[in-house]
Amino acid sequence: MLKMRGASRRRRSRSWRSRLWDGFLTVAVLGLLVLLSARLDRRETSALEGRVVVNDGDSLTLDGGRIRLRGIDAPEFSQVCKRAGVDYPCGKLSRDALVTLIGGRAVSCRGWERDRYDRLLATCTVGDIELNRRQVEAGWAVAYGAYRSEEEAARRESAGLWAGSFDRPQDWRQMHGGMAETEHVLPGILDWMRSRLGLQ
Repeated sequence: MLKMRGASRRRRSRSWRSRLWDGFLTVAVLGLLVLLSARLDRRETSALEGRVVVNDGDSLTLDGGRIRLRGIDAPEFSQVCKRAGVDYPCGKLSRDALVTLIGGRAVSCRGWERDRYDRLLATCTVGDIELNRRQVEAGWAVAYGAYRSEEEAARRESAGLWAGSFDRPQDWRQMHGGMAETEHVLPGILDWMRSRLGLQ
């Protein structure tokens, strides 16, 4: 009789613990689902298409909205690099390479996040050319979270920036007082105004 009571208490005790554990797991799973759904809401994809103003080698303006090419980092517009011991305007050349790549055609961009300057982080294409990838392949931007193999290939071929020496754009910005990336938007807008007025 005592053995049966002891076994019954152990079963009740295990049953109570088991129910508590089940309740905890249920709450944890529901919490994770809520977090996941909130995260998915924030990742709503924006799709934009149209003519752009090229601000520098990794940023564009489209219909007044600013876009940063995701996964790459190009020299700032005013950045200077060295080739064969001579300074050259690598930031301007990086921008010019992107302008040439786009060739005045409509650009399509897709992204879901924004950076600290409220620019849409996007992958952009012209036809079947992915601009992000092509800038790194041509050596006019470095990998910044993506496109590592493209950067390695550009380095091996001494393409673009890799034909000389340069500070990585992130390092250059830090050396120049954390210059905000928004400061180089002006040259792109001025070029756009000049072209509209027929001054180029």
